[in-house]
Amino acid sequence: MASSSSSLTDQVSWRASVLTRHLNQLSISSSSSPSLESSICLEYSSPELSEKINFDIREMRKLMDDHNLEDRDWLFGLMIQSKLFCPRNSGGRVFVSPDYNQSMEQQREMTMKRIEYLLDRGVFNGWLTGKGVEDEMRKFAFLDVVGIFDHSLAIKLGVHFFLWGGAIQFFGTKRHHDKWLKDTENYVVKGCFAMTELGHGSNVRGIETITTYDSNTGEFIINTPCESAQKYWIGGAANHATHTVVFSQLYINGVNQGVHAFIVQIRDADGNVCPNIRIADCGHKIGLNGVDNGRLWFDNVRIPRENLLNSVADVSPDGQYLSAIKDPDQRFAAFLAPLTSGRVTIAVSSIYTSKIGLAIAIRYSLTRRAFSVSPNGPEVLLLDYPSHQRRLLPLLAKTCAMSFGVNYLKRIYLKRTPEANKTIHVLSSAFKAAFTWHNMRTLQATCGGQGLKTENRMGPMKGEFDVQSTFEGDNHVLMQQVSKALIAEYIAAQKRKKPFKGLGLEHMNDPCPVVPAQLTSSILRSTKFQTDIFCLRERDLLTRFAAEVSRLQAQGESKEYAFILSYQLAEDLARAFTERAVLQTFLEAEVAMTAGSLKNVLGLLRSMYALISIEEDLSFLRYGYLSTEHDAAVRKEVTKLCSELRPHALSVVKSYGIPDAFLSPIAFDWVAANSWSSVQQ
Repeated sequence: MASSSSSLTDQVSWRASVLTRHLNQLSISSSSSPSLESSICLEYSSPELSEKINFDIREMRKLMDDHNLEDRDWLFGLMIQSKLFCPRNSGGRVFVSPDYNQSMEQQREMTMKRIEYLLDRGVFNGWLTGKGVEDEMRKFAFLDVVGIFDHSLAIKLGVHFFLWGGAIQFFGTKRHHDKWLKDTENYVVKGCFAMTELGHGSNVRGIETITTYDSNTGEFIINTPCESAQKYWIGGAANHATHTVVFSQLYINGVNQGVHAFIVQIRDADGNVCPNIRIADCGHKIGLNGVDNGRLWFDNVRIPRENLLNSVADVSPDGQYLSAIKDPDQRFAAFLAPLTSGRVTIAVSSIYTSKIGLAIAIRYSLTRRAFSVSPNGPEVLLLDYPSHQRRLLPLLAKTCAMSFGVNYLKRIYLKRTPEANKTIHVLSSAFKAAFTWHNMRTLQATCGGQGLKTENRMGPMKGEFDVQSTFEGDNHVLMQQVSKALIAEYIAAQKRKKPFKGLGLEHMNDPCPVVPAQLTSSILRSTKFQTDIFCLRERDLLTRFAAEVSRLQAQGESKEYAFILSYQLAEDLARAFTERAVLQTFLEAEVAMTAGSLKNVLGLLRSMYALISIEEDLSFLRYGYLSTEHDAAVRKEVTKLCSELRPHALSVVKSYGIPDAFLSPIAFDWVAANSWSSVQQ
């Protein structure tokens, strides 16, 4: 009791002293003249001054970029040097990015001027005439750099070199290579790729353009029979292209031999449209206005017999159809080869764009403050709020994980063999869909009102990259294609009664993994648990998908319609396949690292990738792979990982290797960039 009474007396005395000081200050204030005190203004402080670098970011960059680092840096420097890339000073720094205030016509002309600048400096040497993997790797590295500056420029180059040039490489034979490749590399010929039509996009087999053969003159005759057959969204067609590869149904003696590819000149050297060809502009778009997308109609256009790209099939002078591939389905599949390169480059591009968005958002969150957690205390950095960490750091880990995925995809594509074609097709379809969806999430990263400004890049990039979910195959369609490929492997293994081999499905040969009853932190972060739970999900969904398709067929549905009705399972399965494949590439890279600080950070990033993937996919709960208690443990661990990754956030985005000039003002001194003096410049 005595102790309690003493404590109460002390509290009363303390409160009395506080009131006395307060009243004395009021008395002094009222008896003296009022004065203004200077308040402390917010000042920018570079995160490099306060954030520690805890691992070798140069080694991390080697893992992220994978190849041709010196070539990349050379091209970055080449672009920064030229006024064609719109250098501007903001906050004491120079930034380069396209001028989106220009008209559509101006943006298109700037794209061509930039191409000419790069051409004159040898950037494109060997892009089509190179003979080895090294030339191909250099080409991919340069395309990555170009895409970091401007998606329109990358798409314009991609259409010319990868689609038009790739069609000649893959579909053509020596006569085509000799005639077209060097001139394409030097831009004597400007190519485009006429596959998509107004009435047919993803369903290439259904295109309506018709080609017949006239044996009297040795010419093919290409015709647009109806408005829905007009070629649509053809990059380069509206203004600049001189030639195109036209995909068309080929009729020989009244028999449709399926889709084939033909070289057609659409403009002469002076830019005049060729006879019997009509060209219209697709008009202004929500993004990519530096690309001149056009529409094409062919009014019985005659071309030489030699303009058929004939690596898969040919027509003799007297009109006989010749092909070593007798199966029409296999022949059609051979014609889709260039789309694989398109999906590979889109998947890669989407990850580099994610890196830009995250580098900007994380740098901003390390210098921007909001609210204080104590009276008169300092405002708190955005990235020190757990909720902000939750919004950014899982995306950071996913982007790193997906970097390992695209690097693996590039390597197997560039070193491809006939045996690897199926894997490349399935992986490129899966990665293109998943990574472009991921990219749009990163571009919604937290930059507050500053994200609305064009100069800060977030808004324009949303418009520029939104189309990635559609072109080179609609993402949902691609994911269903992935599941079709997986079920084909499943059925084949069941019929052969042999182990699974290929597409990473070898885990199906092992006993079914068992999830521990209790998920501790160490178990959740273990590679065994992460691999097991991803494989468990994939194998179960594949079994469920096969059973559902079989059940529907037993009820009288066709195989194709059974696939259509099972689309939800198909997309769940494709997601499971994709995330397991990405985790596998991450683990391979991590295992190859020697012990040390970088490997420790990779472990955190890998665990974050695995656990956030589990948390975000309802399949784990829907199909009972995890209990609600397990799910709660996963969620708690993700929050814990956020706090552990927080000290490494700056180091990770610095390891992306993107020069400061290619980011934006809010990534650096956003106070100076918005100062009155900047208005006066």
